[in-house]
Amino acid sequence: MLSGEDSRRDAVKAIMSSGQRELVAELERLDGGARFGRPAPRVRLLENGDVFERASVCMTSADGNGFFTTGLSVVIHPRNPYVPALQAQFRYCASGSAWWFGGAAELLPCYGFAEDAAHFHRVLKNYCDTLDPAFHAQAKRAGDDHFRLPHRDEPHGIGGIAFDHLRPPGPHGWRRAAAFTAAGIATIAPAYLPIVRRRRELPHGERERQWQLYRRGRYVELALFRAASAARADAEAILMTLPPLARWEPELTPEPGSPEADLASFLVPRDWAGETVATIS
Repeated sequence: MLSGEDSRRDAVKAIMSSGQRELVAELERLDGGARFGRPAPRVRLLENGDVFERASVCMTSADGNGFFTTGLSVVIHPRNPYVPALQAQFRYCASGSAWWFGGAAELLPCYGFAEDAAHFHRVLKNYCDTLDPAFHAQAKRAGDDHFRLPHRDEPHGIGGIAFDHLRPPGPHGWRRAAAFTAAGIATIAPAYLPIVRRRRELPHGERERQWQLYRRGRYVELALFRAASAARADAEAILMTLPPLARWEPELTPEPGSPEADLASFLVPRDWAGETVATIS
């Protein structure tokens, strides 16, 4: 018979596995031109698709020395520069009688569309409200801090949410936190895929492509920063999420008044979920 903690571990691994399977299926349907392979156990990787240049949906687990952790990491690098990239992670950790859940999600646009930002943040707020109406404000502030390039002191993307050591009190605290985590994984698709559908056919040229590669360089910087301080298994998972192509410039200054120059002000944290923006049908 399984112990209480063993049962919990199996349950949360099932949450991560089911979330991976469902998200892979949705991304494949939307891309239409590529399928996810398995370059490593529990790793699903799509490359050279019609919509996604690279997408990784990776499940990781580690169990040893009295510590257990499992999680799901999602990183999507779209082909069209007008489609924002996305990263999200959800995890569970247990050590002895202690346990907690964590999660994060961020949108990384190369070009700012207020409609997209408002949609993304509103979906995340609605998700957070299912746990506690006060939770979103805390998770958004944490996301703004978490998704920031520390060596540049600049926003990484337009933020989203981040939370850690989530352990609701009461006899049903574990079940509430596990259900909240499962709902978070299920929220990735409705938060992100409508934006992909809206922008994937926008015409673009070499200028937009080069700007996209430059902005990807910022993603690589943060990924490498985290990989340097991660355990080996975690570092390998992080490196697998890197975009297939990126570029760096010592200091690239966009033309004043250009859409590229406007991105800097667009990335400044703001209450996107509470803003009223025009929608485009």
